[in-house]
Amino acid sequence: MIELTEQQVKALESQQATPPRIVDPRTKETFVLLRADEYERLKEDEYDDSPWTRDELQALARETGKEAGWEEMDEYDEAAEKP
Repeated sequence: MIELTEQQVKALESQQATPPRIVDPRTKETFVLLRADEYERLKEDEYDDSPWTRDELQALARETGKEAGWEEMDEYDEAAEKP
C-alpha cells in the first residue's frame, strides 16, 4: 500500500467536483485518486473493460459512418470484395 503525500491529502480534503489527478513524473501518465468505496461502486455497475470484439468494432464503425452521413457500409464492403 502507498501512503498519500501531504499534497494529495490536501487535494482530497478540498471541495473539488472531480477526484484528484496524479501524474507519474517519469511516464507523464495521469491517474485518478478515488476512495475504495467509489471504486467498488464503479466496478459493480457492470463495467466491461475487456478488449472489444470484432463485431463490436464493426458496429461502432457503422454507427460512426452513419453519424458522418456516409452511405451503408455494406456497399463499400461488397465493392472491396470484387476483383
